[in-house]
Amino acid sequence: MDTPPLTPATLLLTLDILGTFVFAMSGAAAGVKKQLDVFGVCVLAFVAATAGGLARDVLIGAVPPAGISDWRYIATSLAAGAVTFLWYPRVQRLNTVILVFDAAGLGLFAVAGTEKALAYGLDPAASAMLGMLTGIGGGVVRDVLVNEVPVVLRADLYAVAALAGAAVVIFGSILHLPGAIMAPTGAVLCFLMRLVAIRRRVNLPVASEGAGVRQ
Repeated sequence: MDTPPLTPATLLLTLDILGTFVFAMSGAAAGVKKQLDVFGVCVLAFVAATAGGLARDVLIGAVPPAGISDWRYIATSLAAGAVTFLWYPRVQRLNTVILVFDAAGLGLFAVAGTEKALAYGLDPAASAMLGMLTGIGGGVVRDVLVNEVPVVLRADLYAVAALAGAAVVIFGSILHLPGAIMAPTGAVLCFLMRLVAIRRRVNLPVASEGAGVRQ
């Protein structure tokens, strides 16, 4: 029996669901770290998983946004939140787990957001920007809710990594390369850039009051 071909719509949905799950886990993990109750953990999971996609869909006119109109996104984020709430207390290296899930979600959402923007007819530059927004939006809202400076505003290569992943998708679209290859490649590139930046402490230049820019 032949395997059905992977259509762009199926690829987009798959990337979105995977990104929803891993970003929801990063949001839930942040909630557990802050010792929130199960409701708070699930709220952070939902917000981290859907905020970027909601903003993207509103901007491109895909309303009502899939994050609140499609039960699969809601169920996926809440399931990830519940699983993390039950499993996370056994994990000792909290920061490592959070960062790995966050990096994975960033890569998946950046390429999924770019693919969806392209599907709605946006030009390559706008599609890349919306891909970045999809990747960083949930993390920004998550960090604000737990009273932390959003990661994207710090020195880490966060938005830059999302843009790099989006650029791979744009490059493949321009050259008419298979999306089933370019999308995962972009997600992996973004993921690896984030992990290298975290492990090697690769930072962008940081402004220092009264002393100009410091490295």
